[in-house]
Amino acid sequence: MGLVGEASAASNDHRWGRFRLIDADGDACFDPWILSGSEIRESSDPARSTPQSTVNRLHDGATRLPFRPVRRPLGADRAPADWRQSRTDAGVGGRTATHDLREIFNAILYVNRTGIAWRYLPHDFPPWQTVYGYFTAWTTDDIFTQLNYQLTGLARAKAGRGPQPSAAVIDTQSVKSSTNAPIATQGIDAGKKIVGRKHGIVTDTLGLLLAVVVTAASASDNTIGINLLDQAKTTYPTLAKTWVDAGFKNKVIEHGAMLGIDVEVVAKDPRVKGFSVVKRRWVVERALGWIMLRRRLARDDEALPDNSASMIQLAMIDDLARRVTHETTTTWRDT
Repeated sequence: MGLVGEASAASNDHRWGRFRLIDADGDACFDPWILSGSEIRESSDPARSTPQSTVNRLHDGATRLPFRPVRRPLGADRAPADWRQSRTDAGVGGRTATHDLREIFNAILYVNRTGIAWRYLPHDFPPWQTVYGYFTAWTTDDIFTQLNYQLTGLARAKAGRGPQPSAAVIDTQSVKSSTNAPIATQGIDAGKKIVGRKHGIVTDTLGLLLAVVVTAASASDNTIGINLLDQAKTTYPTLAKTWVDAGFKNKVIEHGAMLGIDVEVVAKDPRVKGFSVVKRRWVVERALGWIMLRRRLARDDEALPDNSASMIQLAMIDDLARRVTHETTTTWRDT
């Protein structure tokens, strides 16, 4: 005779579950128990209650099998409708998946949204080692890049645009890095007096991510711009026009011409003091604002620049998935 755990649909507290006593043949004897932590309590239902004497007579052969309660949904979760069962059941390397891939992806989004360390993942998610392992494997295999590409096409179609953009906007952002980042991957942005990394992104005219590069903050905008143009043109061959700020010099313009892209520098009006909306460029600035709503990206905590790029892609993937499924996108009120 032993104890077998199962989720309790009647309980609102995700820590509670109902347990059944089964005999050697696997038949249920009775269903009296409610588990809370390590304490066994009698059911509040008189029909199911069991005298304390019965509890005392349970022999030492009764065992408690592993029980994982169903957790409450969190704000960073993607809805079950976003997933196919085949994706959930698929494993890595042909192996059967031990954990629900939707839960693993939700855990990655949770880290991206809240900015916590991997080791501090709540226990109702899969183990952090498993989640981080999938994150690094998907980063290496460019899964986030492919997913962002597919969702961008869907979001553009939903907005009445073609799947392939013809115009884009480029900008960079310097972000402080933590002590977790190796010195070799950091630098100093002398203009902004920031020690850390520089995030370069390309967006379409809707603000959807087309390409991303993460380098040391000491890298010039020209170097980043050339890399971004190569990425964007390879992924979107129809790209023919790009707007940049004055930080991108002639090298970027000449390289764009070689790729068949007209790079136009949009400078701020020198007669206007303080903040002002600059045509075309405000789109990419808004996209950087969307990215910064994720606490993991308010500061670069990743050891590898590729992981930082994946976190930027994840922020946009979350936003794109909400757009495509008609959900409300994240705003500053949610931070």
